Amino acid sequence: MGLKTKGKGRRWARRTANLLLIAAIFLAGVNVGNGRIDLQRHSSVNGSLPNRLDYTGVDQLYRSIKDNYDGKLSAQQLQDGLKHGLATATKDPYTVYFTPKEAKDFSDQLNNSFSGIGAQLGQDADGNLEVIAPIDDLPAAKAGLKPKDIIASINGTTTSGMSVDEAVSKIRGPKNTQVKLQIVRDHKQSLDFNITRQDINLPSVKSKTLDGNIGYLQITSFSPDTVGLAQKAAEQFKSQNVKGIILDMRNDPGGLLDAAIKVSSLWLPPGQKVLDEKQGNRTTDSSTSVGGNILTGIPTVVLIDGGSASASEIMAGALHDNNQAYLIGEKSYGKGVVQQLINFGDGSQLKVTVASWYRPNGQNINHKGVTPDKIVKISDADAKAGTDTQLQAAQAYLAAKQ
Repeated sequence: MGLKTKGKGRRWARRTANLLLIAAIFLAGVNVGNGRIDLQRHSSVNGSLPNRLDYTGVDQLYRSIKDNYDGKLSAQQLQDGLKHGLATATKDPYTVYFTPKEAKDFSDQLNNSFSGIGAQLGQDADGNLEVIAPIDDLPAAKAGLKPKDIIASINGTTTSGMSVDEAVSKIRGPKNTQVKLQIVRDHKQSLDFNITRQDINLPSVKSKTLDGNIGYLQITSFSPDTVGLAQKAAEQFKSQNVKGIILDMRNDPGGLLDAAIKVSSLWLPPGQKVLDEKQGNRTTDSSTSVGGNILTGIPTVVLIDGGSASASEIMAGALHDNNQAYLIGEKSYGKGVVQQLINFGDGSQLKVTVASWYRPNGQNINHKGVTPDKIVKISDADAKAGTDTQLQAAQAYLAAKQ
């Protein structure tokens, strides 16, 4: 997720990936939390739209519903529906209106604190709701959900036409309650899962030293705690004089863009390009490394897969394109757009796509992903046996460098 904050809001994917940590929205991948505040306003390609919409037809529709609908409605319910509808009219899965309650839930997700099943959701090219990444050791992963699984229904309700955020709200729920998901795997196999929700509080970084004095750094999302934890791990690796580093960003849905830039800066000398943001062919913003590059020159392998999205793709591309890392694994998810998170006075928010982001090599990876230097897959048999062929390939690569 790459999310970025602007004006009264925050902009993510530069700072978002819809982080769902499904009980949270992945998410979606995400640039909230400690995302940097930017008071400038984006120019818009929609300058020809009127300053105010003509609500004559809306008022007519409202009166028809008010006079004829056989059910109880509230004014707030209808107003929220109008706002959701304006965002949905963009036909962009990453442009979403949040009510005050939904905004709070979203913030909890960004801080890796929520009650759910622990998975990131997104939409595929056909608009199907899909699992981007189940989080290791959490209910979704334990139940057997996999990246690219399509969620056909939630508690018996079809997901056709359902937004990622709406799906997240349905999947979330109180601890120790169950949610039933109908899954379509590989576009042919239908599976049912009953998954028990649990409270989820996750540190975003884990580290250790592997055999051969290889530093291992796993980033599961780019959250408010990521930079501090990664910095601490980098200092330990440096003091141990590690011979190489494995940066594991598999199933990392993204998150705060600022975090991705600062962690990339542990490898990149100051001033090296991390990404560009563009509207059409016009570059609207460029981000470069900020210094503190204590890991520069240490042989590094980055592990990515189909669950690596947004901010994790930004970092993988930046390290690779600046000749600081070799990529191993599978092609990443492919979220190459930037969102801005705008706060309103009543506590509601708009998450709106404002640009596309480009790697230092000039590529936009939206719907394309980042392709590793070496493709290594983990078969079902390997996964069942607990054999991590991708990690083994990274260790072999670094051993050959010594």
